[in-house]
Amino acid sequence: MTRRHFFFGSLFATAIPAGGYGAAPKLGRLGYRSPNEKLNIAAIGAGGKGRTDIAGCATENMVAFADPDSVRAGQTFEAYPKVPQYTDFRKMLDKHEREIDAVIVATPDHMHGMASMWAMERGKAVYCQKPLTRTIWEARQLTEAADKFGVATQMGNQGYSNEGTRQAAEIVWSGEIGNVKEVHAWTNRPIWPQGVSTLPASKPAPKTLDWDSWLGIADDRPYGEGYAPFDWRGWYDFGCGALGDMACHILGSVNMALMLDAPTSVEVLSQEGKNDHTFPTKSTIRFDFPARGSRGPVSVFWYDGAKDAAYTPDDLKGQRLIPIQQRAIQGLVDKGDISQADVDKFEARTQANGALFVGDNGYMATDTYANDVHLLPRKRMDYFKMPDEWLTRSPGHYRDWIRAAKGGDPSCSNFGVAGPFTEWILLGVLALRFDGKLDWDRSRMKTNRDEANQFIKPTFRKGWSWT
Repeated sequence: MTRRHFFFGSLFATAIPAGGYGAAPKLGRLGYRSPNEKLNIAAIGAGGKGRTDIAGCATENMVAFADPDSVRAGQTFEAYPKVPQYTDFRKMLDKHEREIDAVIVATPDHMHGMASMWAMERGKAVYCQKPLTRTIWEARQLTEAADKFGVATQMGNQGYSNEGTRQAAEIVWSGEIGNVKEVHAWTNRPIWPQGVSTLPASKPAPKTLDWDSWLGIADDRPYGEGYAPFDWRGWYDFGCGALGDMACHILGSVNMALMLDAPTSVEVLSQEGKNDHTFPTKSTIRFDFPARGSRGPVSVFWYDGAKDAAYTPDDLKGQRLIPIQQRAIQGLVDKGDISQADVDKFEARTQANGALFVGDNGYMATDTYANDVHLLPRKRMDYFKMPDEWLTRSPGHYRDWIRAAKGGDPSCSNFGVAGPFTEWILLGVLALRFDGKLDWDRSRMKTNRDEANQFIKPTFRKGWSWT
């Protein structure tokens, strides 16, 4: 048996979500494609992150762009002057449905669900930015739709394709740090406005912005510079705050290594700047997961608004928790290629995002995208030998999706994986609106509190239907 089959097909089969890693795509809609044949890709969102997503798929054909903000998308439009441009993605999909094979979705969070669903219903492969959706209900819908329509999917949490993410999983599975009972993860985000208790001043939208298309499913309201083009992420109605932005990256290695499914509860332990409109400036959240097979229960602690490592065990005091490929960096210092001061500055930055696995036999740290993985105390790395590779290595996050869209293996963060992952992160996003603990019933998609349940599914503005 191949390692892929052994890992995905048998060893942990009971822990893989339905429609997850091992689900083969149905190719009836697209048919088999030669790996050398180019996909025709459309993008919903062509500025900001959309621009880098398009660049990541530059080996393929770009056939249409939809972006309500012509200034934000200006660089992309200039780079592809012959590609048709739209402000409303629905018109683009209707006009070019026959020629489009795959769609990139890089809108604000509140439009991820609708745009992805419209594309999948038309048999298109979808690459959707993280977090997969703004609400739990939407994440569940996309997970089920990807399986129903048999299309290749990928969420844009690129760290899931990194070598370090796989190394972290294989180290945990090898038993090197023993049973993992806690994980502590932190970020210096938000770097955009949060803790804002007043709405932005109303003003006419710029002529270069189709405000109605930008709002999409969200409730109608006047344009305000505090919403677009960038500051939307901190608002309840449009984004998911620091947790939604960074957890899909920082907790990617955690989700894979511990094979997490659904927590039984989530609790906001503290938050600063709580208000009715935006996420807080700082928060600490605890997720409790039940035992999984032979693995015991685990608690995941999340800290945002952190200036450096938010949690350090007593026996690691004074150590840098997040590695910077220390041996290679030190070699550059010794040769005089970089200064020690530059290294110190880089270390200070990397301390601002990361995760610490707490096992009963030691510790392991990862950085934002699991580019580097390190046992702690650091002296353990002097004699540590990496375990055997059980996981198939990724050709790159975009290439993984493109390969899947051409009939290859499902991508590593396909919606069967990304959907359940996003759901439990969004449970934390939901909890930030309230004080205290929320118990979670995944099968019923309900918490123990009615005031929280009303936010599990979004509302849809008239004229902007789900399908």
